[in-house]
Amino acid sequence: MDRVFLDANVLFSMAYTPDSRLLELRSLPGVTLVTSVYALEEARRNLLAYSPDRVAVLERQPLGMTVIPGVRMAGLPDDADLPDKDVPILLAAIESGCTHLLTGDSRHFGALYGRRVGGVLVLTPAQYLAGRGHGAG
Repeated sequence: MDRVFLDANVLFSMAYTPDSRLLELRSLPGVTLVTSVYALEEARRNLLAYSPDRVAVLERQPLGMTVIPGVRMAGLPDDADLPDKDVPILLAAIESGCTHLLTGDSRHFGALYGRRVGGVLVLTPAQYLAGRGHGAG
C-alpha cells in the first residue's frame, strides 16, 4: 500500500487542467493520497493568481484524500537541503508516514528525485505513474 503525498504544484495541476493525467492518481488501487493544509493553501493562492475559476475544483479535491493539518517543524534530515517554504511539505510527508512525495518542483526538489529522505521516496508524478505501469503525461 502506497501513501502518496501531493505537493502544492501537483494539486494545482490537477485543478488547473481538467484532463490532467494526474487525475489517474485518484483511481490507482492500493494508493492513499495525502496532502496538507499548507500545500492546499499554496495551491489555492496560485490558482487565485492564474485561474480563479478553478479554485472550486481545488476545493473539491480533498474529498477522499487525507489532509494533514500541520507539522512539527522538527529538523530536516541532513540529506535534504530545501528552501524554508518547502520544508513543511517534506516534513508533512515524513511525519504522516508517506511512502512517496510527488512534486513537479524540480528547482527545489530536483536533487532529491529518486532518493529516499526520511523514509519518503521523492518523485515527479510522471515517474510515479510510470512505475505503476501508467504512461507519463
